[in-house]
Amino acid sequence: MLDIIRECEGAKRIGISGHVRPDGDAISSCLALRKYLLNAFPEAEVDVNLENPIPTIFDGEAGYELIRRDFPDGVSYDVYFALDCNRERLGSAGKYFDAAGKRINIDHHESNKEGVGDVNAIEPDISSTCELLYTLFDKKYVDREIAICIFTGMVTDTGVFQYSCTSPETMRRAAELMEYGFDHSALIQRAFYEKTYLQTQILGRCLMESVRFMDGKCVVSWIDRKTQDFYQVTSKDFEGIVSQLRNIRGVDVSIFMYETENQEYKVSMRSSEKVNVAQIAVRFGGGGHARAAGCTMSGTVYDCVNNLSKYIDKQLNAGPEGA
Repeated sequence: MLDIIRECEGAKRIGISGHVRPDGDAISSCLALRKYLLNAFPEAEVDVNLENPIPTIFDGEAGYELIRRDFPDGVSYDVYFALDCNRERLGSAGKYFDAAGKRINIDHHESNKEGVGDVNAIEPDISSTCELLYTLFDKKYVDREIAICIFTGMVTDTGVFQYSCTSPETMRRAAELMEYGFDHSALIQRAFYEKTYLQTQILGRCLMESVRFMDGKCVVSWIDRKTQDFYQVTSKDFEGIVSQLRNIRGVDVSIFMYETENQEYKVSMRSSEKVNVAQIAVRFGGGGHARAAGCTMSGTVYDCVNNLSKYIDKQLNAGPEGA
């Protein structure tokens, strides 16, 4: 088992990054690890480097306001952590990871089974990178602020403990974290359910304009650049749309896409037990979990849907191993 304290002994400057377009697990794991390392090494400098957009719903977590969002050259680290992703998804922070004296990769994604660091802790069967971190932490350095971060990441990546990645161990660890005395109900409400009026408008539009196909087993919705500009929304406003689409009765796979460049789309997928969307996402340079994955695709909306449909249909007819 990875001993984080031992690996960081003697380090004067430590860097931490998650993936581009960070979600609750990526942000919370970075902030939890930052606080943990500062508790263990109070003299060390510990930076969290994440690319915008960073959802503001996580601004109550310790260290959120100190996240570095610019990536100047000439910055070096003794140890650098890549959390919740492989090297390709680090974005601008990749140069810091590459140049660090020691590189550590901690992740739970099925598409990153080998790890990309000098030292790796990869556990695809665990619910979230936050839960994985908690199993690696020496509990004498864990405090209430860390518990809040870990619990938040677990909540967001398990869909409030309803996704198939939730294990009995996940629930036991969540209960243990609650012993640190924070308002878990309020945390869940803000991190998972609360939306701005604008986000609700976009969600409503996406649901209203969604299209079912493959005999109703799949549903897709998308937002082009023109619509994004009209509503003045960014990717952070699309959280939860693909999961709401998946809630439609009879749907095995939901797809949500938004245009990032001309005829380039960021694709998110959610699925039932019948389809392993991570296997499909990997075919297009992406990755993720068996039931939640994503990638970036080029072409028209119809090109993207047609290309995905071929592999979805293969799995629906042959099972996940038929990918």
